[in-house]
Order: sequence, then structure tokens, then C-alpha cells
Amino acid sequence: MENKKILVTGADGFIGSHLVEALVCWGYNVRAFIYYNSFNSWGWLDAISPEVLRQVEVFSGDIRDPHGVKKALQGCRAVLHLAALIAIPYSYHSPDTYVDTNIKGTLNVLQAARELEVERVIHTSTSEVYGTARFIPINEEHPLQAQSPYAATKIAADQLALSFYLSFGLPVTIIRPFNTYGTRQSARAVIPTIITQLAAGLRRIKLGSLHPTRDFNYIKDTVNGFIAALEAAGCAGEVINIGSGFEISIAETARLIAELMGVDDLEIVTDEVRLRPFKSEVERLCADNSKARRLLGWQPLYAGWEGLARGLAETIRWFTDPANLLRYKVELYNI
Repeated sequence: MENKKILVTGADGFIGSHLVEALVCWGYNVRAFIYYNSFNSWGWLDAISPEVLRQVEVFSGDIRDPHGVKKALQGCRAVLHLAALIAIPYSYHSPDTYVDTNIKGTLNVLQAARELEVERVIHTSTSEVYGTARFIPINEEHPLQAQSPYAATKIAADQLALSFYLSFGLPVTIIRPFNTYGTRQSARAVIPTIITQLAAGLRRIKLGSLHPTRDFNYIKDTVNGFIAALEAAGCAGEVINIGSGFEISIAETARLIAELMGVDDLEIVTDEVRLRPFKSEVERLCADNSKARRLLGWQPLYAGWEGLARGLAETIRWFTDPANLLRYKVELYNI
């Protein structure tokens, strides 16, 4: 694929911008699909180095528009589809936008890829489709359970992708990242929420539920998983977890971040507005990544307690840079 143009949808987002950056550095010819806006903002692509960005073809559009999606895909031999609405709290009060973006947007990509005979489609899922773990570690055969409108639309999008593989032979691979974290992540996610509050000098920080566990996957590992799926042979029609295989609670994560930031007087306050509805909370997540190791030759470089601490340290360094911290409204709750 190195000499062929590749489309990345959602390229202006957290994971998408890192993926574009890595693909260019690996020598790929990249077209970046970003969400059109009148401010001429390219999202997080504006934060990558100018030397890298000059090698990227930027296409502004809307994933909900089939005509624009097909135009963006013309001349591309592969697509990595990341464009989606992902904030779970926002999906509670605006679910219709999630249906349009996550389901219809995915359909537009699949249909265009089929019509243009694209050689490879990498579709992005999420560990949220599993709901609270019924067994640990969670493999790809785990039952799917939508505990939020967001998760429901991602399950639907995944099934659409698989249906195009089974019905039309479209070479689709579904990558299912667990909780990715790292530089440039939105403050709606828990790790940036903790870091930005502490970096702003707060020692009494506001969080939601503290007991749920998560499998935090550093951004470099997630990006490597996407590139491995792009390059691997024989993974069409497969669903593949990308996760560290290490489980940690939100409370433990907050304490580890405080320790890494030299904070010894941390106090955590439960902010009611940050709590999910009781039955909607995903209580436990931990990935079985053996399939990724077997099919993709991928393995996490930031695994276990030591790997998490290393990834958090890199993340903290970025967020505590005053220029980066200014991008975040620490005093507000981002849904």
C-alpha cells in the first residue's frame, strides 16, 4: 500500500491526526478527510509538524454526505475509517446525530468503497460495544451489548461493515481499540480530565464513577494497530481487538497520574453530572489481544503497569506544556 493513496476519515480528530502523522512518516501517500467548517480549521492536524502536514492532501467534507465521501475516495486504494461521534454523554441527549454520523456515515464509506473497488477498508469499532465484561479478558467472541446510544450506533456500524464483506466481498477489517489515551486527546476523556485539572493547580478534582476498570491503550499502540491491519494479509472479514490486556480502575489511574505529577494531596470529588445512568455504566473492560498478535503481528509496547506509567508520563509532558494546556477549558465539564 505504500505507493498508493490512502484515505483517512476523521483525520482531524485525536486518533486520526496521530494516524495521519504516522502514515506519512512511514512513507504513505495520505489524503486526510476532515469535517468541513468555515473557520479553515483542520482540527488536530493543525498541531502536527508543518513538514509532515505539507505531505498530506486535506479534503474537507462531511461523512454524512455520500457524494462528498465518494469524491474523497476517488483515486484511493484503501480507507481507514475513523470519522465518528464518540462522546457517550452527548449521545444521551442527541442520539439522532449519532445515527446519522456513525451509521449513515459508515454506510457512505462502505458504499463508495464498493463502487470504487477499494482494495482495503479498515473500519474503527470500540470496546464500548461489549458493554460490561461478562468474562475477562474480553475476546472478539464476547457478546455485544449497547449500554449507550453511542455503543448502539457503533454496533450497527460494525454489522454494516461485516454485511458488506459477506454480501459483496468488500475487503473490510474491523479494528476494535480499547480506551485510547495520549497527547491531543479531548478533555471529555478521563485521563486528560485528571491531568488538566492537576496541571491547572487544582488538588480537589471532579470525576465521575471511580470504581469501573478500563484497559487504557496508549495512542502509539493504537496507531500501530491500524497500520498493522492495513499491511497484514488475510484479515478481511475479521474483527480484531487492540488493547493492552491490563486492567485498572479510574481511581487507581487518578492516583497514578497524581504520583507522576508530584501531587501528594489529591482529593477526588464525585461530580453527579459526570455519572452515567446506572445501567449505562460499563463496569469492567480488559482486552484479549491474542488475535491481534496472531493475525497482525501486533503487540502493545506500553503494556502493564510500567507501560501505562510510561505512556502517562509522555501524555503529562504534553498537557503540562502551557501552550497546550491553554487549549483546554479546565473549569468546564466537556461532554
